[in-house]
Amino acid sequence: MKKGAAVSWMSCCTGYWVNEMKHKKDAGQESLLSTVAPSKAIVSLAIPATLALLAKAVYNIVDTAYIGMLEDDNALAAVGVTLPLLLIMVSIENIFAAGAAVLAGRQLGADDKEGANRTVTTIIAFSMLIGIALCVLGILFIEPLMRTFGASDAVLPQAKQYAFWMFIAALFNLPAQSMNCAARAESSVKISSIAVITGAALNVLLDPVFMFSWGLNLGVGGASLATTISQCVTFLILTGFYLSGRSIIKIKPCYFKLTGKFLWSVIAIGIPTAVIQICLAVATSLTNIAAKPLPDSDLIIAAYGVVQRLILIGCYVIMGFMQGYQPVPPMPSAPETKSAFMTRCALP
Repeated sequence: MKKGAAVSWMSCCTGYWVNEMKHKKDAGQESLLSTVAPSKAIVSLAIPATLALLAKAVYNIVDTAYIGMLEDDNALAAVGVTLPLLLIMVSIENIFAAGAAVLAGRQLGADDKEGANRTVTTIIAFSMLIGIALCVLGILFIEPLMRTFGASDAVLPQAKQYAFWMFIAALFNLPAQSMNCAARAESSVKISSIAVITGAALNVLLDPVFMFSWGLNLGVGGASLATTISQCVTFLILTGFYLSGRSIIKIKPCYFKLTGKFLWSVIAIGIPTAVIQICLAVATSLTNIAAKPLPDSDLIIAAYGVVQRLILIGCYVIMGFMQGYQPVPPMPSAPETKSAFMTRCALP
């Protein structure tokens, strides 16, 4: 009898601790948007969003700084020629990634985790397909693209070297950006920050090793290769997070469901977020094209590219705030008054 009581007592304790651990796990997987004030949620989400965008600026500013140490004007001009290409690719990333993040935020707010799983899984898979298409088409048409963006005969070889690895990076960048935005939508801001900061720090370390004569001596192409490796590491960190099962949103093949209606709903949400990037891409492309026939066009494009990269820092801060704000208004699913909605969305 005593033995049976002891077994019963141990079973009760075991059951208690199992339930307690399960409760903590469930609580840990609640979205930040449903547990804190909206104003605090905006700040918490905007910081990693801004870091993710600034990481792209850091990649390019670091590349430009190291390339400047090569003391070759053609090298800086080559990087300037590829700037419109960079902005176009980032625009494409943001359209799908930001659109999917907002849509997934709405679904989480409505307690539709299955819908959020389908949204994120589908967009990540679709981003991979776009990345493959950009990589293949970009490499096939790399020379006419570089000439269109203002590359002269002197600049073209180095511009092709730099752009080649940019197209390879598209294989990782597009799905990584989608996973990064999805992580912020479910309030997993820590992994988002770790992924982008690790990639940016690695790029700073690898650039000189790949570029200079005391390392691999790959020059401009080495800078782009270092950036590609760093972005691949960011992709692997985010992939590991989702495959580990620690995320609220689950990515599984069974959730993939691509339809025209779904795709348009994501694009319609994402375009407003990417409009600044799209305008910058168009303006930079037109500036490079206009500068091409001028005397000293290579120097003009090089100088413009350096200045434009510095301007991007301010633009990315604004865009980061926008991406942090976007998931907050649509989060609650319950009906509310206009004044309650405005109060919830207002900053302190």
